[in-house]
Amino acid sequence: MKPLKVTYVETQGDPVPTWVSKSLKEHGIDLSIHPCTSGQELALHAGDADVVWVFGSPVITADRLGTLARCGAILRTGSGTDNIPVEAATKQGIIVANTPAAVYDEVADHTIGLLFAVIRQIVFHDRALRAGQWDRREKIHRWHLQGNVLGMVGFGRIARSVAKKMRGFSLQIYVYDPFIDLESLGQEWIRSVNLEELLSQSNFVSLHCPLMKETHHLIGESQLRLMKPESILINTCRGPVIDELALIRALEEGWIAAAGLDVFEQEPLDSKSPLLDMDNVVLTPHVAGCSDRSQDSFWCLSLETLISLAEGRWPEAYVNPEVKPRWSMSN
Repeated sequence: MKPLKVTYVETQGDPVPTWVSKSLKEHGIDLSIHPCTSGQELALHAGDADVVWVFGSPVITADRLGTLARCGAILRTGSGTDNIPVEAATKQGIIVANTPAAVYDEVADHTIGLLFAVIRQIVFHDRALRAGQWDRREKIHRWHLQGNVLGMVGFGRIARSVAKKMRGFSLQIYVYDPFIDLESLGQEWIRSVNLEELLSQSNFVSLHCPLMKETHHLIGESQLRLMKPESILINTCRGPVIDELALIRALEEGWIAAAGLDVFEQEPLDSKSPLLDMDNVVLTPHVAGCSDRSQDSFWCLSLETLISLAEGRWPEAYVNPEVKPRWSMSN
């Protein structure tokens, strides 16, 4: 059997570790590394690849798939696949695999961390104290946790981890996810609601949906106006899920009280963004998935995925189950 040829075309991610390359070779997988920034480079270096491997690079576009004549799978190391033309790949019989398990726990922790940082005004008081201010009362009594409603938009692996960890705080948990049957998950303590009900009744709203056509600007002016004036919005999924201009206006005019954001419509965040001057916003630079173990997890799960593909088995995680693959696959 001819070895599986994998081409790593990433320009934004870290170099492939030696131990990963060695393990792939031991499993009969031919790895070539050619960072690509254009369609011409992609065609030249990956045109004969069985698997094209990326991190966050948007180099694979729908109109370039035709140049990947042998490609049977695209591996996106990470969770979100908004940088991959999934629909077009599916039509061409290309499996789109990813590694969502690598950092779901870290993102869940970061989500909770942002929520706590806002609720307890940790960043505000840290800055004030460093500036020589010792005012223990200003802006501190704005929110509490117990008995309030945490609404989660999307209920995949990360959101479920958040819900499990937050259960001990005696919160009511509402979920909006049209693709999940909560009853089948056996979690009676979580209430399934529509989006309008979730936004209007939640004290804290956390976003956990993938970015696709249906979720682009899912949270815009009309949705923000449904939220309570004292509510908090947390986003650790993808920036364009929120209409950022509408969010800025909502924060300035008091439609909602505060936000915790790890992702933005444009990254890096513009140095002139009004968000940077707001005391009612806690910001982090798209680091929710980072920890001392996250990189190793990325590489390990990517390695496992490539080995599965080389052996003709479906990978642990892929986002287009409706695909009719070019290859013969087994479970």
